[in-house]
Amino acid sequence: MASAEGYDAATYGDRMADFYDELPTHPADADVAARFLADLAEGGLALELGIGTGRLALPLAEHGVAVSGIDASAAMVARLRAKPGGAEIPVAIGDFADVAVDGRFALVFVAYNTFFSLLDADTQRGCFERVADRLAPGGRFVIEAFVPDPGRFERGQHLEVRHVGVDSAVVSVSRHDAPTQRVDSLLVRLADGGVRTWPVHIRYSYPGELDQMADRAGLRLEERWAGWEREPFTDDSVKHVSVYAAASAGSR
Repeated sequence: MASAEGYDAATYGDRMADFYDELPTHPADADVAARFLADLAEGGLALELGIGTGRLALPLAEHGVAVSGIDASAAMVARLRAKPGGAEIPVAIGDFADVAVDGRFALVFVAYNTFFSLLDADTQRGCFERVADRLAPGGRFVIEAFVPDPGRFERGQHLEVRHVGVDSAVVSVSRHDAPTQRVDSLLVRLADGGVRTWPVHIRYSYPGELDQMADRAGLRLEERWAGWEREPFTDDSVKHVSVYAAASAGSR
């Protein structure tokens, strides 16, 4: 299932930067996530892939972590820059799949399903390999993502009401291509100010697939949780927070 014409790494952020932080569908766990990540960073440098408007980077910086980021959308980064403390966070503009930054990091992380914006398995594997090259000795790579559930699609389609409020609603319309593990969606926000739409294209991977990509890159699964509060991961978990370390690293 090919991407729509004109969709690239910056499209998602560029189309919604001006109202991204107002969306009611964001999980309200940014500070919990920041504490989790700060613990893993252990005072070292951190790099966020797909830093966006700083939903996680800013609270992580408040925990004393020197964090920088990569994002393809200059519009999203401009929103980060406008927030208190945002101008002090270094950000490289570009496709985070390339991990095109200098230095080595105690922590590299990608949250809120953003890793799945890499639209084929080869690109995802390549990102793992480049992250491994950027990790300092003892460094960790953290991915937060949903656990795929293809069963929610009927005839390759899915309509979901993401939010209903007093004066707004968010609806998602999706098509699923099982052989490529691709989902192309259009999200629609209905509010007093009018209708806004933005496309979301992803290629999902199962946790076991991510583990195989990590292994190929010289990393190994160190921990897997069902959330940032270290809830146990089970067969019923709908998302995971996975922590990868160099295969040669000792146990924590």
